[in-house]
Amino acid sequence: MTSPHSASQPVHIVGAGLAGSEAAWQVANSGVRVVLHEMRPVRMTEAHRTEGCAELVCSNSFRSDDAANNAVGLLHAEMRRLGSLIMRSADANQVPAGGALAVDRDGFSAAVTKALNDHPLIEISREEVAGLPPADWSNVIVATGPLTSAPLAEAIRKLTDESALAFFDAIAPIVHKDSIDMSVAWFQSRYDKVGPGGSGADYINCPMTKEQYDGFVADLLGGEKVDFKEWETNTPYFDGCLPVEVMAERGQETLRHGPMKPVGLTNPRNPTVKPYAVVQLRQDNRLGTLYNIVGFQTKLKHGAQQRVFRTIPGLERAEFARLGGLHRNTFLNSPKLLDGQLRLRAEPRLRFAGQMTGCEGYVESASVGLIAGLCAAADARGLSLTPPPSSTAFGALLGHITGGHIETIEAGPRSFQPMNINFGLFPPLANPPTKKPDGSRLRGNEKTVAKKQAISARALADLDRWIADHLRVAAAA
Repeated sequence: MTSPHSASQPVHIVGAGLAGSEAAWQVANSGVRVVLHEMRPVRMTEAHRTEGCAELVCSNSFRSDDAANNAVGLLHAEMRRLGSLIMRSADANQVPAGGALAVDRDGFSAAVTKALNDHPLIEISREEVAGLPPADWSNVIVATGPLTSAPLAEAIRKLTDESALAFFDAIAPIVHKDSIDMSVAWFQSRYDKVGPGGSGADYINCPMTKEQYDGFVADLLGGEKVDFKEWETNTPYFDGCLPVEVMAERGQETLRHGPMKPVGLTNPRNPTVKPYAVVQLRQDNRLGTLYNIVGFQTKLKHGAQQRVFRTIPGLERAEFARLGGLHRNTFLNSPKLLDGQLRLRAEPRLRFAGQMTGCEGYVESASVGLIAGLCAAADARGLSLTPPPSSTAFGALLGHITGGHIETIEAGPRSFQPMNINFGLFPPLANPPTKKPDGSRLRGNEKTVAKKQAISARALADLDRWIADHLRVAAAA
């Protein structure tokens, strides 16, 4: 950490979720004072249950940790290179999850909260910022996330003269492990894949026959749902986090090709007969006492959830530590409203980070917070930070948020939508690989794998060069 900067004005960060917490950490580690404003527990949201920083309200998974073959795994690696607090806390609180990085959610939040509380340049202020931040706050990051309070959201709409977009995000239920019938279910990761802290047998699998599957889908479609509020009825879902009943509405076989796909799994009690469908549960806490039902975010009423989900083989006597739910997310039309430094064009003292910018996912939100923090710290120190190259995961995601979704007039308008990091956001390789190390030609899926690995290798090399340049400039200042 550099010595504290002499600037009298701190950076104000509104919201202590993943993005705000990461932003605060990056600003403070650049030697600039931070005031981190969090309204919980003074005012709670519809989804949070604690006052902890970086509380995970949906899944406990940070998704794939494979930096060579998966875009989110690459983003993990890039964040670690930049000293991410979110990744440090996730690594220290991981639980087995096959090829994914999943965490003990309470331990993770506690680690982030302690690090921020202990930092000498960070002050945490428990208060709601109800409206636009005061005019004398000259350097602000708004990281209020998908549950931005109504007064602040309305103030932003008035300032930008742009209606905020919104979509629904859903929460999957969590089951007590000792209530799962392990004479029916079994432990296995798909294709026995071993991930960080895992063994290759990290998921609990509940098999279904065709008759059981068809009955489950019928019960799911017939289950009583929570009614939408009037202001929610025209809000679109984000396709990456659809409620399970909405997926079922799209076709009888949709779930079998989504969260209930039976591929890569063999029931040890009946190895010659492949299950027609499989429900998977993933460890949710370090003790291994809680498991969440993967992909089963839902808007079913609580009574219907218990009835329908207990028709799943192995979950007939399931006890739920938390039932599913649904809440509305809000985000900006960022390509129109934000510049390349994540500043609001209408009022550049305000910078935005996290899901509010139109990224989707824990890691993506934290990574945008990381970049926003570095940009805000540079401004505070009178420096100008060049954004990470577009060839990196950071740069690719930033490009999507600040301009990658704009279409030409000739092609017709297209609304800006949330996006997870994926290799489709990266610029193409100048010379895609065509041969294996032994000189033989790549064929079929080998080409796809080699291309992803080459994009990842290029990204990490380019990020290392960017970090060296950034650190040299910061050190000189």
